[in-house]
Amino acid sequence: MSEISMRYWESEKRNKPHIELIPMIDVMMFLLVFFVLISLNVIPSQGLKTQLPSATTAQLLKPQNKAIVTLTKDHIQLDGKEVSLDQMIQQLLAQKKKETQTAVIINSDKAVEVEQLVKVMDRLRADGFTSVSLAARKQ
Repeated sequence: MSEISMRYWESEKRNKPHIELIPMIDVMMFLLVFFVLISLNVIPSQGLKTQLPSATTAQLLKPQNKAIVTLTKDHIQLDGKEVSLDQMIQQLLAQKKKETQTAVIINSDKAVEVEQLVKVMDRLRADGFTSVSLAARKQ
């Protein structure tokens, strides 16, 4: 009798591809922290940095149709965009609605001269803006 033997070659075991989750989670956490930190730093940089004067009688303003004017020694901004005094008045007049009164809030730095502040307030009142408030932080 003859012997029949079978021979076979061992094939390499192939590992199935799989996705590593831990590095992907690390990357997602990094992106989340990055975007949170960026968003927190972008919001204050939209306007000029000012140090408001403090007052013990400062009151919280109610939500209404308002425009925020920011004054520093060298700059005037209206709602975060740098403008001249004439441009500010023109833009405020364009925004003004006939039915409602536009409240103008002046966010003035401590270092702004009183003369400049009075000049802006006088010009606003001369052009029909009777609701002008000064921003202050509560003591």
